[in-house]
Amino acid sequence: MAHHPRSIVPSRRTPLSGSQRTLATAQLVSAIGDGAYYTSSALYFTRIVGLSPTRLGLGLAVAWAIGSVAGVPLGHLADRRGPRGTAAALAFVTAAVVASFLVVDDFLPFLVAACLYATAQSGLGAARQALVGGLVPEGERTAALARLQATLNAGLAVGAALGGVALTVGTRAAFLAAFTLTALGFLATGLILLRLPAVVPATVAVGGAAGGAAGGAGVDGATARKGRDGGFAVLADRRYAVVTLVNTVLLLRMPLLSLVIPLWIADRAPQLGWLGSALFVLNTVGVTLLQVRTARAVTGLPSAARAVRQAGAVLLASCAVFALSAAPVPVWAMAALLVGGAVLQVFGEMKQSAGSWQIAFDLAPADRLGQYQGFFGTGVAVARTAGPLLLTTLLLDGGGPGWLVLGVLFLAAGCAMGPAVRYAERDRSSWLTPAPATAPLTPTG
Repeated sequence: MAHHPRSIVPSRRTPLSGSQRTLATAQLVSAIGDGAYYTSSALYFTRIVGLSPTRLGLGLAVAWAIGSVAGVPLGHLADRRGPRGTAAALAFVTAAVVASFLVVDDFLPFLVAACLYATAQSGLGAARQALVGGLVPEGERTAALARLQATLNAGLAVGAALGGVALTVGTRAAFLAAFTLTALGFLATGLILLRLPAVVPATVAVGGAAGGAAGGAGVDGATARKGRDGGFAVLADRRYAVVTLVNTVLLLRMPLLSLVIPLWIADRAPQLGWLGSALFVLNTVGVTLLQVRTARAVTGLPSAARAVRQAGAVLLASCAVFALSAAPVPVWAMAALLVGGAVLQVFGEMKQSAGSWQIAFDLAPADRLGQYQGFFGTGVAVARTAGPLLLTTLLLDGGGPGWLVLGVLFLAAGCAMGPAVRYAERDRSSWLTPAPATAPLTPTG
């Protein structure tokens, strides 16, 4: 397979490093708001608004199902109109939607607002990934995304602490203050993103490169036409869909610490109820401190596939340890097993994240990063939508054997990623539009 030409790696003092710092600042601010929202929203809508848990769950499932579909067209919009403006606009939309939660008083307006929130969030994720693709040289993207993930977890921890204050106070005013913080966080995120250099829309940049001198960057006229006129090409890319499906299976780890483990503890050792939140903090701190270091080993598709395979094995080990906690053991032993399983999970998570970032970018055409990242990101929405129902049934009802089944599923997905990547990579140079030799940046006006 022919590889895309790489941009020259910038030094630490170039404006590109400044762009990465700005991206990290935007990530931190939005994550603080997200952390406050995630920790307080469920109780706000049930206790204050008066929605039943069933209606709340139904509304969120419908919202994220819609959001999973929205990532591709909004990512395509980022490719066509430019990722910076698209990301900033979606951050502003998210701020407005969260602000609307302040006046939601019934199920129907909640459902509409939740659908808009999930749609904006999916599109914002795709546009931000495309923005990273436009501002960060190819060889530095995984490292940059690792730093952004570490920043995300730090922000979530701060936001969760602030949301915890709202939960402790328990008044309507306290919950509304947490929502206001979230809305202001996304408003600030949009303003910060607008400070970044404008990235030439990928379709224009690649098409322009192709329309230059014959043979420039190895792009012929037919390939250029594919890059400009292909529409939602990712929907016809079955090879990329296979890779996305494999990654989605691994993303089923997401609801474990936030939902399944607290329920598991409540069912088997209520006196350890505090441990659920402690394990969530352990995960957050671990990713914040170690994600960048873990990502250093990922430098291309072979090392990325290897990292995902290792993640599958580590997640299997994590599930095996969690399964042992189903045995009739003393409370202290159960606590130790849960901590051990959570430590293994965080290492598996970091390896899977680093590998999947590299794979998602390296297998995407340079002129369609937004729609491809939007499609790859549907795995998160699927995990959020289907994961809770699937995992609570498998693990809370299945007990120890259910944990082992999940672990084997993780291992199988990890081992399948290598063949899936090689299948997706085969003959790809015959139809993918290569990236231009240098990053297409336009100074802000």
